[in-house]
Amino acid sequence: MQAKPLQTDKHSTLKPGTEKQQQQPPSTKTDRNWVQTAKTILRLLPIWATLLTFAVIFQQPATFFTKQGMTMSRNIGTGKTKFMIPPATLQSSITVSIILLMPLYDKLLIPFARLVTRSEKGISVTQRMGIGMFLSIIAMVIAALVEEQRLEKSRGAKTEEMVVEMNIFWLLPQYILLGISDIFTVVGMQEFFYGEVPVKMRTLGIALYTSVFGVGSFMSALLICLVEVSTRWRKEESWFSDDMREARLDKYYWLLAILSSGSLVLYLVLCKFFYGGSRSGGDEVEMEVVESGRNTGCT
Repeated sequence: MQAKPLQTDKHSTLKPGTEKQQQQPPSTKTDRNWVQTAKTILRLLPIWATLLTFAVIFQQPATFFTKQGMTMSRNIGTGKTKFMIPPATLQSSITVSIILLMPLYDKLLIPFARLVTRSEKGISVTQRMGIGMFLSIIAMVIAALVEEQRLEKSRGAKTEEMVVEMNIFWLLPQYILLGISDIFTVVGMQEFFYGEVPVKMRTLGIALYTSVFGVGSFMSALLICLVEVSTRWRKEESWFSDDMREARLDKYYWLLAILSSGSLVLYLVLCKFFYGGSRSGGDEVEMEVVESGRNTGCT
């Protein structure tokens, strides 16, 4: 008795196109992956670029805000209970404002936004980032106004002491506003870049988010160098003079506010005309997880 063959060409179980896919060299699949990665980056690059000024603004609390605080009155209490606040302490107010205001964002703002917009999410991820960018501009405007008052008091002082009769807590509003903007923009960036890339390229979304602040720190240093060269070329006093009575940080803050306003306008244009129908993370990310669970029989 002749044994029946296990499989013949006539009864092949290969699906149409499978043999062709198996014959493709690995280099072809690699090239396709590179092309897909390049397309994703190029599509998100304009939005990524508009967020750089926000990252530049976020470098100020650890640099010039602290330098301002060193020249202001930092004493609390009187007599033996007198205590001098370290100027860098106010940086913690950013974290504290995030911790205190995040529940208000989830419990009050989002439900109110749902009533107004009649949307399940309340506000979209792109709207969330835009609000944070706007708040960072307001923070720079307040910082410039406070610095103008500090300069006026320091120049009007009869003594040559570096400390002016202006309490350091005048800097608190700009710190708090940056903390609030963090709730909107930083978290929004995470959701946006994570949700706009394909499922297999999630690490690229995380890389795009973190690179905003990395490149932003370099841009902050570059901007300072350009301003310094410009003031020397015009034979003006340096905006970043070591003598804080002569420094013009108020002009620098106004410059940041103007640059960030331009970035916000460009951001709004991009969101309206180029990203109006984008996924923007959030619900879509969750739906992709559910779909993958259905395909694997996990749900």
